[in-house]
Amino acid sequence: MRNQDPGNAASDNPVPSQVQSVDRAITVLEILARNGEAGITEISVELGVHKSTASRLVNALESRGLVEQLGERGKYAIGFGIVRLAGAATARMDIAKLGRHSCQALAESLGETVNIAVADNGVAINVSQAKGAAAITTQNWTGQRTPLHATSSGKVLLAYMSETERRRLLRRKLEQYTPRTTVEPGDLTLELDRIAEEGYAVCFEEFELGMHAVAVPIHGPGGEVVAAMSASGPSYRLSKQRVRQIVRPMTEAAEELSSQLGYFQE
Repeated sequence: MRNQDPGNAASDNPVPSQVQSVDRAITVLEILARNGEAGITEISVELGVHKSTASRLVNALESRGLVEQLGERGKYAIGFGIVRLAGAATARMDIAKLGRHSCQALAESLGETVNIAVADNGVAINVSQAKGAAAITTQNWTGQRTPLHATSSGKVLLAYMSETERRRLLRRKLEQYTPRTTVEPGDLTLELDRIAEEGYAVCFEEFELGMHAVAVPIHGPGGEVVAAMSASGPSYRLSKQRVRQIVRPMTEAAEELSSQLGYFQE
C-alpha cells in the first residue's frame, strides 16, 4: 500500500495535501499502466484510501483525458491524453537525437556554433549544439534556458505560436539584456509578424553584446513549428551581410530535419 488516508494518519504525514494528491494521481496512472485496467475498489486498496477519495482522483484524471472508463460503470484504463503527452516528449527526444547530425553538419559548413531549441514554459531551451571550426566560445548551451524575446531561436518560436499564447507571453515584463533588446510588445509583434512571413529571425547583440545570431523554424509532422535552428557567432565575423547569406543553407538544413521528423511540404 502507498499512503494512509489523511483522516487516519494526518499527524504522521507531513506532506501537504496538494502534493499528496498529485502523488496519488500519479500512482493511479502507474497502477493502470501496470495492470492494464482497474476498478475503483482495486485502486483504493492499492492507495490505502477510501473509495470516495480514489473516485475523486480518477474523475479528475478522466476529465483531462488521462484515464478513460471501459464501458458504463466499468473499470478504468490509461486514456489517450497520455498518448498526447508521451508524443510531446517523444518529439523532443527525436529532435535532440536527429538534430545532432544536422547541427554538426551545419556547424562544420558554416564554421559557427549551431543550436536547436524548443519552447518550454515561456522560455527557449536548447536541446542540441555543435561548434564549427571558427567558433570561439566554450559555452555549452545544451539544456540552458534562454529568453524568447531576445534570441533568434526564441523569436522564431514566438512568431509561430498561437496568437493567444504569444499575447500572453508578451504581456509579461520583458527583461532588457542589452541596449539593443526589444522589449516593447508592439515593436516585437511587428517583428514577429515579419519573421513568420519571411521564415527566419535575426538577433544583433540583443542577448549579448558582440554576438549575432540567425534562426529558422523546424516543423513537426503536422506542419507546426516544434523547434528552431540557430547559428551564432561574434558580430565581427557573423556580420549582418553574412547572416543574409547563410539563411538559405540553414533553411535547407532545417527542412531536411523537418522531413526526418515526418513533415513533408506539398
